[in-house]
Amino acid sequence: MRIYVRVTPRASKNEVIKISDGEYKVKLTAPPVDGKANSMLLKVLAGYFNVSRSSLQIIGGKSSRIKIVEIGG
Repeated sequence: MRIYVRVTPRASKNEVIKISDGEYKVKLTAPPVDGKANSMLLKVLAGYFNVSRSSLQIIGGKSSRIKIVEIGG
């Protein structure tokens, strides 16, 4: 399953907001430096979808605020 994620780094708390089927907004406390926000994104999404972190992969938009994430490979 692929989802589109709009990331907001340096937020006050980590939060996942479902916008529509396959589209989410994720607020992260991590800054967008050295891949910290991407790493935090995978951790937060793994908790939200109740899957292992290794089953998530960013397949598009690694350096963009809008990302495509593959769940369950």
